[in-house]
Amino acid sequence: MSTPLPELPNIDAALFDRPSPERFSNAAPARHAPRFLLLYGSLRERSYSRLLTEEAARLLQAMGGEARIFDPAGLPLPDSAPDDHPKVRELRELAQWAEGMVWCSPERHGAMTGIMKAQIDWIPLSVGAVRPTQGKTLAVMQVSGGSQSFNAVNQLRVLGRWMRMLTIPNQSSVAKAFLEFDEAGRMKPSSYYERVVDVMEELMKFTLLTRDAAAYLVDRYSERRESAEQLSKRVNQRAISN
Repeated sequence: MSTPLPELPNIDAALFDRPSPERFSNAAPARHAPRFLLLYGSLRERSYSRLLTEEAARLLQAMGGEARIFDPAGLPLPDSAPDDHPKVRELRELAQWAEGMVWCSPERHGAMTGIMKAQIDWIPLSVGAVRPTQGKTLAVMQVSGGSQSFNAVNQLRVLGRWMRMLTIPNQSSVAKAFLEFDEAGRMKPSSYYERVVDVMEELMKFTLLTRDAAAYLVDRYSERRESAEQLSKRVNQRAISN
């Protein structure tokens, strides 16, 4: 039976935490290169969201990161295939491997594409006791065929919050994307390109800043309480069975 705090009678004192800067220095710093998963939202042969994603991957690698791009071709619609489908398994394994992500979607009919949403929908909120996205960093980008818009990146931000990710403040929206890449598929020099550099730089910094403390950053009172109650139930059930 836990003892509540006098001034907070509804709080379990045994599970209450007072955050302190010392808690951020307890974890041993990771020595491996920051790991990033990059998703794009189009299957077109000349996909500008893919080309922009490839530019982002080059930048992250030049900054010392390890970047892997998931190819959405062949990924089934959510709930239309079992979880052990090869493409679903590949995506989920990459999501668990990554410490940060980049989501880049075209804007179609004023929204992200179904291809983009399907990838995110296949990433579960939890796999057993593991949350594949919680506490990981996220950068969002979009490409448009016409004038600049922010509908897709705004929707991606909502999804990032829902997936309990640390979405960085900066973002990239490339208007008239068909004018921004050369014949070889490389992005031309422009203010749009410089913004992509800014976004990847910020993503790298936030990832380095938070990855060692991610578990502490997303450690929540309500979840600690739930876990304690579950443990208590298991112990009580064992006592009854014995």
